[in-house]
Amino acid sequence: MTPAVAPAPRDRFIDVLRVFGMALVVVQHWSMPVLDYSGGRLATGNALAAIPLVTWLSQVMPLVFFAGGAANAISWRKNPDGWVAKRVGRLGWPVVPLAAVWLPLPYLLGWWGLPEQPVELASRLVGQLLWFLAVYLLAVVATPYLVRMRAGVVLPVLAGGAVVMDVVRFAGFEPAGYLNVVFVWLAVHQIGFLYAQGRLAWLSGRRAAGLAVAGFGMVAALVAAGPYPASMIGMPGAISNMAPPSACLLALFAGQLGLAMLLRPALNRMAARPRAGALLGWLAPRMMTIYLWHMPALVAVAGVAVVGFGLDTPAIGSASWWTLTPLWLLCLGALLSVLVGLFARFERPPAWVGGSVVLVGGGLTTLMVTGFQPSLVPVVASAALLLGLVRIPVAVPRRR
Repeated sequence: MTPAVAPAPRDRFIDVLRVFGMALVVVQHWSMPVLDYSGGRLATGNALAAIPLVTWLSQVMPLVFFAGGAANAISWRKNPDGWVAKRVGRLGWPVVPLAAVWLPLPYLLGWWGLPEQPVELASRLVGQLLWFLAVYLLAVVATPYLVRMRAGVVLPVLAGGAVVMDVVRFAGFEPAGYLNVVFVWLAVHQIGFLYAQGRLAWLSGRRAAGLAVAGFGMVAALVAAGPYPASMIGMPGAISNMAPPSACLLALFAGQLGLAMLLRPALNRMAARPRAGALLGWLAPRMMTIYLWHMPALVAVAGVAVVGFGLDTPAIGSASWWTLTPLWLLCLGALLSVLVGLFARFERPPAWVGGSVVLVGGGLTTLMVTGFQPSLVPVVASAALLLGLVRIPVAVPRRR
């Protein structure tokens, strides 16, 4: 058997997937809200509810976890000493300014006379996006162990576990589905290890196209058979493929991976161009800041437009909606660029940041559930996060 050849330490394709994936997440979140404000209450809807098939391409979190797995495997192999501690610091440290702003902000907004319900809704939404960091923290901590295991053993266990949990969930025990946070996302992350080891080199051309057709075909079959919904993002009042994640996302990932590998040569050529490479180089080290602050940007612009000026979202697909959407995205992008300029420095944690998996993970998970609504719980969670970042080192196994 020919030994696998690993890609170069810096892989442009993986950088493109990470940046493109996160950018698409941001645009999707910014395009979804359907807002109506009256009587001091803000009602929200989802613009993608009418076109769920779009989410088969726009829901790129599986590709983000795949790219993260490849990047983690490459960087761990390059320098395993203290790797987990450094990664935990890089994940948790950018949350500190977010917490510093949003812990007092709901109180200030209430003091300024803003209605309670929109403020609570905004505070909760800002915190919900921390689910990604909490799950990715689990993947980071597991990397030094899983990267050494045989994919032929680990992947069937993870994929099979996802299917079993879906069976139990749809049989009536909903909490079982939340175990797929481990099974689904670690399975996708583990396939990123295969890429980092050079074991997906065969996946190109017709083979990649075949995988794309098979993956999306499997999604169609699962949706048609039920109980999986057509939308790959959560919709109000419907079963969700995302919260908790379902095994349907593994089929979606297969389709997206085949499509991405089919486009890989073109994406590498694009990334090799000076301007594209410079843009990629600027965005890549700021992606965590962009992710964390794109929802506060949305809250701020929506608050001014909807609560401040009483401008409700036009009918989806109408001429007004198509006309105003570019302006909406432009305003959001302008504000986000200011926020990134202010807070991107926290992507480079101080050298003395060690990190505690329990404190950082617990703090992120608590903030994800509670958001930044006015109470003592977010304050305690933020304190635990900060303590974990600056006080407690994390021991990691050394590669032999």
